[in-house]
Amino acid sequence: MYGVVTRNAEEVDWSEFDLGFYEVKDVTGRAAAPLSNAVNMVSCFGDNAAAESDPDLVPVDADGEPATRDRQYFDWSYICPTNQEYRAGLLEIVEDCAAENDDVRLDDVGFPREGFCHCDRCERRFSESDHGEWLSWRADEITTFVAAAADRIPGEVHLTLYPDPYESHLYRRAGLDLPALAEHVDEFVIPLYDTYYGTTYWLETIAKGFQSRLASLDASFSVELYAVDVDLDDLVGAADVAEEYGENVYFGYDASTAAAAIRRKGADSRSGVTHRPD
Repeated sequence: MYGVVTRNAEEVDWSEFDLGFYEVKDVTGRAAAPLSNAVNMVSCFGDNAAAESDPDLVPVDADGEPATRDRQYFDWSYICPTNQEYRAGLLEIVEDCAAENDDVRLDDVGFPREGFCHCDRCERRFSESDHGEWLSWRADEITTFVAAAADRIPGEVHLTLYPDPYESHLYRRAGLDLPALAEHVDEFVIPLYDTYYGTTYWLETIAKGFQSRLASLDASFSVELYAVDVDLDDLVGAADVAEEYGENVYFGYDASTAAAAIRRKGADSRSGVTHRPD
């Protein structure tokens, strides 16, 4: 199955796509009304606008440095996942999405990086918890949020994972406990983004890593490719690799190129049929 991730409502209905993900809230803080004909997608703890308007929402490391997009290695600004008021607002958005379409995708879920968060609230919540270990407490905070969101989603729950299949990395870096999350998630989506898919051994390595990592869990996984300013032949080649491992292949943020890649794949498949002569 092929799908598209888009901010343009009309593109989810294009005939080339079996599924459309529509961004209702993205990392800029931009908001849109959910659609009934798409899997509505919510950027949970990535939010530039909220971080700029209220710096107290931003997670900090042990040195008090914030997880904001003006710092090296952060592509957007984060919100601390333990902020209960912000979480409540996210759950309201999830409810609004589920009222339009039973299926919902949760994006940008987790702590921003290893070492976060050491804000006063996180320190207090950890000290008051039953967890004797900080990493398990962080993971429980994330799992509890995803479970609460899943309770509001009557259909399938899709959850984006950071593209890091190495053992314990997602747990240590983002607070993502995959076995615990799989109890609430139907599909994990792995974005493997590049603007040049001329070489795909790295894509195959990461996709294979996730295939092995998730094999024992009761949730499927799919691969999402970046379609903006990507050579069409290279994108088709990347899709060929991705579909060997993921259950579905999704294309991000350029529906025209994505549709052309799907048509090309269909044409290549038809032209590949040969008939043995009599």
